[in-house]
Amino acid sequence: MNDMSSTAIEPLPHISETYAVGGDDAVPRVRLSRPVEVAVVAAVALCLTAAVVHVAMVFLYVAPSNTVSQTYRKQIDAWVYPYFEQDWRLFAPDPQSARQEISARTSTVAPDGATRLSGWIDLTAVDDAAVRHDVFPSHTAQNMLRRAWAAYADADAQGAGGQPASQRAAMLQAYLRNIAVQRASAAHHVNFSAIQLRVVTTPIAPPSLGAVPNRPAASPSSVRYLPWWQVTTHDV
Repeated sequence: MNDMSSTAIEPLPHISETYAVGGDDAVPRVRLSRPVEVAVVAAVALCLTAAVVHVAMVFLYVAPSNTVSQTYRKQIDAWVYPYFEQDWRLFAPDPQSARQEISARTSTVAPDGATRLSGWIDLTAVDDAAVRHDVFPSHTAQNMLRRAWAAYADADAQGAGGQPASQRAAMLQAYLRNIAVQRASAAHHVNFSAIQLRVVTTPIAPPSLGAVPNRPAASPSSVRYLPWWQVTTHDV
């Protein structure tokens, strides 16, 4: 029978053990090998660099216009849009002045070649229902669809002939379309080939500060129909 106590156990190639001297017992301390240490340091440095760049880009985006933000506006917009867009300014918050109700309907080509249209799906109402009575409401339900539409409208994305007016407009159009397609697919659970959005904009009346003579009446709601957008399997 072999004596197991006499068998030498070699340490793993990437981990070595050192011992801290203190008291009667030696405390083992694991030390990573040189390649692993370099990899860890590089990963930490990369994460810190990305965090610093992100904070700097967002700060320049929300800060008042200055020489740096004007010089690097294209790079800042490319970093911020569409996922990190901010709905506020550093020294001048911009609250909503109108409420948009966004609905969608879909078009399906039947086997006989006929085109069938669905009813209007109120996407805004679906988001509102997901937020109402929720102690920790989802950021997606609160802001994704609303901010996608605001960015699309602010960019004046609809050019002549129904085509996007710029590369950024095309990106925002695809972003808004993909959100609408995902919401409509979740509501209908059917395949469709095209989608159309309807946006009803209702101005928010200013707060009542008592009897104000000659106060202008609230503007009526306006309705905008976007063109039909084709849908592919990659959009769902």
